[in-house]
Amino acid sequence: MTEYVVLIVGDADRWWTTMDAEKRQAGYAEYARFAQELASRGHKITGGAELHATSEGRRIPRGGGVVTEGPFAEVTEQVGGFYQVETDDLDDLMDCCQIIAALGDGIEVRRVVKPEDRSA
Repeated sequence: MTEYVVLIVGDADRWWTTMDAEKRQAGYAEYARFAQELASRGHKITGGAELHATSEGRRIPRGGGVVTEGPFAEVTEQVGGFYQVETDDLDDLMDCCQIIAALGDGIEVRRVVKPEDRSA
């Protein structure tokens, strides 16, 4: 099986700043449905997490330098969470990702580099 990371990209803080508890609960129910759908279709979640607010983030600029604290005004989209998924069917994984994309965030799926990929 190939391992992928599913990145959830958008306004990560909106869950805490513009959504009431009822909307968050409905959103989390959709994430649970996503996980169930992955399992029922033969995909395997191997890891993942929801990330805390961008205000708690720290950033080092390209090339190194001073560490700054978030939020970062120059960033319009942030990673709000991720899943690690093993699958042999990327197209079906992308179909499952439509469940969480429908909540208003973008999805980026990238293949994980394995040690044998580095020697090529």
